[in-house]
Amino acid sequence: QVQLVESGGGLVQAGGSLRLSCAASGRNISMYVMGWFRQAPGKEREFVAVIKWRGGDTYYADSVKGRFTISRDNVKNTVYLQMNSLKPEDTAVYYCAASAYSGTYYWRENQYAYWGQGTQVTVSS
Repeated sequence: QVQLVESGGGLVQAGGSLRLSCAASGRNISMYVMGWFRQAPGKEREFVAVIKWRGGDTYYADSVKGRFTISRDNVKNTVYLQMNSLKPEDTAVYYCAASAYSGTYYWRENQYAYWGQGTQVTVSS
């Protein structure tokens, strides 16, 4: 079992930055593919970013590419999402997730067995 706890959300003005953290416990996450998803009010949850355990390859949704950066610290068992140049449309609850699969279908929620409780990010215009 892996327990995930997100933190770092909050209220920020458009153009600002936030860094989300996802602290894992229960198992070392170095062998897991770690992803970030988000869900805006009235919308379905969507993929944001992923970092693979092997080689640390990263992939991003087109909507955040160039603005968000995902990283991991396997010693601290923590994954980060650095969010810059935030826009009002980035407002959502952000979830961290862990997958024991290879990460080929990283954008699919059903690839992830473990989820955090989410952290709210609100970007004002």
